[in-house]
Amino acid sequence: MGKLYLVPTPIGNLEDITLRAIRILKEVDLILAEDTRNSGKLLKHLEVQTPMQSHHMHNEHKTVDHIVSRIKAGETIALISDAGTPAISDPGFLLTRACVEAGIEVDCLPGATAFVPALVNSGLPNDKFVFEGFLPVKKGRQTRLKILAEETRTMIFYESPHKLLKTLGHFQEYFGDDRRVSVSREITKMHEETVRGSIPEVQEHYTANPPKGELVVIVAGKA
Repeated sequence: MGKLYLVPTPIGNLEDITLRAIRILKEVDLILAEDTRNSGKLLKHLEVQTPMQSHHMHNEHKTVDHIVSRIKAGETIALISDAGTPAISDPGFLLTRACVEAGIEVDCLPGATAFVPALVNSGLPNDKFVFEGFLPVKKGRQTRLKILAEETRTMIFYESPHKLLKTLGHFQEYFGDDRRVSVSREITKMHEETVRGSIPEVQEHYTANPPKGELVVIVAGKA
């Protein structure tokens, strides 16, 4: 029987990949990539010539059984996402669960992920925290925010630039003006920045300076 490797890839700076990850990507029989065009650039940079196959949220339900069969037949396969650790707001959970249920060994390598540096860099308590990822866009959003208004642990959210101010407005409505928030964008990239303050202060900053790039929003829990 083969094996499934979950391999984190850089979220920006291409130096943020481990030597082990490069070796695994070169040794496996197949690499499953969220976007083969995007991953192709990284693999070319790393001089990895392993064959790739597309594996993303739109086809993973249909391909999981076939992939499990290939691993059971002896192939070793690596799963990568466009950036960061697979299955963290990216495809990966379904395949991992299927492999575990089939008795296949799964090995997740340590490596890049956006929320850890954003949390540590926020200056907010990080001994206990909850990862929320992306909030529901419409259905269930208000219900989730009402629940989170009582959350005492530091909260971690992912958000897109064009929705940030709207989300901060919702945080102000449900959490109040005094909650501390930290917004990190373009982590590890040239224009990386972290803006910290009360919700109104961060709103003011991004009203004057519309955000660009990938965002991680850290919000203090209820005191």
